[in-house]
Amino acid sequence: LAALAEPGSASSVAAELGLARQKVNYHVRALEELGLLRFVEDRPKRGLTERVVVATARSFAVSPEVLGVAAVDPAQVDRTSARYLVALAGRTIAEVGRLLRGADKAGKTVATLSIDADLRFASADDRAAFTADLSEAVTTLAARYHDESSSDGRWHRLVVLAHPTPKAGT
Repeated sequence: LAALAEPGSASSVAAELGLARQKVNYHVRALEELGLLRFVEDRPKRGLTERVVVATARSFAVSPEVLGVAAVDPAQVDRTSARYLVALAGRTIAEVGRLLRGADKAGKTVATLSIDADLRFASADDRAAFTADLSEAVTTLAARYHDESSSDGRWHRLVVLAHPTPKAGT
C-alpha cells in the first residue's frame, strides 16, 4: 500500500520490493478487490497494457475484527491494564471503521469529537488526583447532557485514554 501511495502498477511495486511481478500482481488485485486500491488507468507498455492503481487512503488502520476470536475484548481484560486501553482503541477502530464505510456508501460524513493533550505529571499522586478530577468532571458533564428518554437522540461512546508517551526511538 505504501508503494502505491502514488499511482503505480504491479511492475513498479515488484521492482521497488524486489519481488516477481506475477506474485505482486496477485496481491495488487486482492487489495483492489478489498477496496484498498482503486483503478487509475490502463497504460500501454512494451506492447502490453499495464494496469495502474493507487491506494484509496493515505493511511490505514487494521481493525481487530480481522483477528476474530484472537482480538482483545475489553470485557475480558483488567480495566486498569494497558491491554484494556489497547482493547478500547481496537474497539474504536472497528466501530468508527464501520461508521465510515456506511457513511462513504451513503455519501455522508461521520461527526466525531476528539481531544488530544500532552500532560506531564510531577508524581504518581498528581496523576491519580488528575484522574479523579477528570472522572468527576466527565461524570458531571455526561449527567448534564445524557437523556435516556430521548426518542430522537443518538447514542455516542465516550472513551478517555491516557498512556505514557513513548521515548523517541522506542
